[in-house]
Amino acid sequence: MTAQIAPTAADLMSEELSTDLSAAALALARRFHSGATLWVLSPEWEPHAHHVAVEFVHPVIMGKRALPAFALTGADPVSEARLATRPGDVILAVAGAEDAGIREVVRRAPAWGAETIWIGFGHRPEPGAANHVLWVDSADPMVPATGRFVLMYHLLWELTHVCFEHPGLLVASTDCTDEVCITCSDEGRLGEVVLAPTEAFAPAIVRTATGEEDVDVTVIGHVSPGDLVLVHAGAALVLLEEVAR
Repeated sequence: MTAQIAPTAADLMSEELSTDLSAAALALARRFHSGATLWVLSPEWEPHAHHVAVEFVHPVIMGKRALPAFALTGADPVSEARLATRPGDVILAVAGAEDAGIREVVRRAPAWGAETIWIGFGHRPEPGAANHVLWVDSADPMVPATGRFVLMYHLLWELTHVCFEHPGLLVASTDCTDEVCITCSDEGRLGEVVLAPTEAFAPAIVRTATGEEDVDVTVIGHVSPGDLVLVHAGAALVLLEEVAR
């Protein structure tokens, strides 16, 4: 009989993943502190979406605060997340990199003003696909059922509450020291067209991280609801490639 060797902490949580997890927890704590709601999606593994939401809404440790979190389980994750999300919220996805619906959700989230956390395994999403990528570097198809994901979002919950115990961490610095502040500038903001112009030279209504805006689309011409554009100084300068809406 071959002896079973219990996995070590390093087997379950690499140094890179630990760093990513800490950064995600801090960002999530700051968003909650500012009044965010957490929206959770897992189209292929719906129980994970419910489990994550329950972790934050019903804390298992006495004295920990209940935080607003909801599972989104409809058939169209993009439409559902678009309707639910408000500026300042967080979208957490538990899905593989090949999930087309989740790819579109995290792609559009900046236009909705939402921060994104993506938990998954196997081959990784492209760099920058989400604000925080928490990934199990294993191709084993049983990973979603082995407890690795559960461990990850349990730790995310615990570390988020650790951040709450240090109020000084909850407010990010907004001081600008550069001559041109990239954070405060109006350069290349992502927007999603809500309503196309109703007549020539009229503006389109475009949703951005700060809300709905009237945006001049003369430079790019025809737009349709759901199109993604880059907005600068009140004008749409680039129409991003068409994708499933």
